[in-house]
Amino acid sequence: MGRNNSGNSNNFLQVVASNFDVLALPLITLVYPLYASIKAIETKSRTDDQQWLTYWVLYSLMTIFELTFAKVLECFPIWPYAKLIFTCWLVLPQFNGAAYVYRHFIRPYYMNPPSPHQMWYIPKKKNIFSKPDDVLTAAEKYMEEHGTEAFERLITKADREARSRKSHNYMIFDDDYMY
Repeated sequence: MGRNNSGNSNNFLQVVASNFDVLALPLITLVYPLYASIKAIETKSRTDDQQWLTYWVLYSLMTIFELTFAKVLECFPIWPYAKLIFTCWLVLPQFNGAAYVYRHFIRPYYMNPPSPHQMWYIPKKKNIFSKPDDVLTAAEKYMEEHGTEAFERLITKADREARSRKSHNYMIFDDDYMY
């Protein structure tokens, strides 16, 4: 009887080991990211929002890739394990791979899209004396230093001043903007 239980537990371990990717993949690709995304929504941190929004974009792209090339991927028995390793890198907080992909690939492309005739995009190195990226970067830095409430007060104040100028029929010309 004891021998039979040992054989059953060995069979169970063999089944788990041979199907590790099938068991681990949903936990790593869906369950933990869903939990972490809900947690990120409830924090004021922008970093975790960026991590998880980027993860879901990459997860969607990976799913589309798999659906498109399902027959080809069946020829590569290592694919589920490669996907598992890549997903762990994207998901695990020790690596924050999704945030890395966003900062180094998606954001540079989005901020400086290539011209239509350009097939490959190679980010330009910025001069160390260049201006900040954009207004959003300045706003994010302001919020990090002073908090979101201070930023909202600043926006409200600027909005009131703009309305006041319009109500007094002032027209102020700047180099790039007309108020």
